[in-house]
Amino acid sequence: MSPSALRPKVLGWLYRIKEAISVFLMTGVTLLVFIQVLLRYVFKAPLMGIEELLLFPTIWLYMVGGALASMKKDHISCGILTLYVHRPRSERIFDLARDGISFVISIWLTYWAYWFFTYSFTTWKSSDLLYIPMFFGESAVFVGLVLMVIYSTLDFYQSASLFMRAERLIWREGKGE
Repeated sequence: MSPSALRPKVLGWLYRIKEAISVFLMTGVTLLVFIQVLLRYVFKAPLMGIEELLLFPTIWLYMVGGALASMKKDHISCGILTLYVHRPRSERIFDLARDGISFVISIWLTYWAYWFFTYSFTTWKSSDLLYIPMFFGESAVFVGLVLMVIYSTLDFYQSASLFMRAERLIWREGKGE
């Protein structure tokens, strides 16, 4: 069964929203870059501030993409060990350890992202040229990491459940029940 099939159906709407946001942001970034290239190289009249404007959707795209990768389990993991581990119990232990480490790291990063989120909200800095509040871009780090915590929690719970279920089954078979 695929990892996404084991996830609660309630999170399906969240996936669709993130995909729609990603498509919107990719289209917007592409359009802004196209406009800047057209203005700069064809009309020889670059529009000041477009690079600054690109910063905001790019940050959001990066963090929403990270959350999507975390949901689909396409994020970076230490998969080299799986080439050498062939026993099912060792694979379950490895999965549990990997998901546990991912869970702890995502919680730790989210803690610091929350601090940065509150700092950004209280200082309310603005961009240099267009005076856009930086909070709108910087808040993406916290939102993206919160989504990643949700998925790493589900992954860790799933790995722990599979491990415990398999261990109970091995224990019962060993006892002769």
